[in-house]
Amino acid sequence: MKNTAYELGKQNYPWWPDWKDQCIAILASGGSAKKVGVEQLRDHLHIVAIKQTFELCRGWADAVYGCDDPWWIARNGLPEFKGLKFSYGPVATTRYKDIHRVTIASADELMIEQPLVVGNGGNSGFQMLNLAVQFGVKGVILVGFDMNNVGGIHWYGRNTFQGMNNPAESNYMRWMQGFEAVKKKIKTLDIDVVNVSPTSSLNAFRKSTIEETLKDWGL
Repeated sequence: MKNTAYELGKQNYPWWPDWKDQCIAILASGGSAKKVGVEQLRDHLHIVAIKQTFELCRGWADAVYGCDDPWWIARNGLPEFKGLKFSYGPVATTRYKDIHRVTIASADELMIEQPLVVGNGGNSGFQMLNLAVQFGVKGVILVGFDMNNVGGIHWYGRNTFQGMNNPAESNYMRWMQGFEAVKKKIKTLDIDVVNVSPTSSLNAFRKSTIEETLKDWGL
């Protein structure tokens, strides 16, 4: 199975991150994100923060992804961050020229045909996982992908940004279905995805700890 998006991305975008056969961690906002020791990840692999979780890796994240406009607008485009920024939001990507525009397909699929065109999944974490695959990674650590309220609705509490919602149980179910839909294709691509959120309801990928995963990967 050919990852055409990776090849086209390298050819067409000077900023494209060539993470071929490298590893990343995607830090989402579940309640466990603040409890698993994300500092262990620093200097071992690439770090991508989902929206507000940027605050847990400020100064050492490689990229920030946020699907929707309201968070970027509330943060004024995150001007203090000089790494890669990605969003679907038409307002944010027009207003802040350093945010790269992502196109989201309607289906919950792992898209590897065109760069920056990703499957839906209903959440930013799913979409960033798809982008990571397009960037050529071989290993992905999922942090804060709890899909429940066991540790709180987010590690920072409820969203208070204007225009942003907070997830309900139905959202979690829909998100987990999205990951289930792509797990076989990810395995076919020989990408190891590890969920290190200890109380996570997401069972599409194997579970471990940050420490054990870094050891397994020789990092």
